[in-house]
Amino acid sequence: MRLFVIITSLLAILTVLFRWRYRIMNMILAITILRKISVALTMKIPALRDKLLPLFLNRSNL
Repeated sequence: MRLFVIITSLLAILTVLFRWRYRIMNMILAITILRKISVALTMKIPALRDKLLPLFLNRSNL
């Protein structure tokens, strides 16, 4: 019975987090230091950095 309650609680929490994921992300990223940390961590991932930087630095469309 205890395992059932734990699993049900986890599923409920995951459902709420998934449903409100963009609202939660906007609330977290509204805090300057957390936004800076998240950008710094994201830029340390080579696959993302290689994909995103050309999009930001491409000035031929201006």
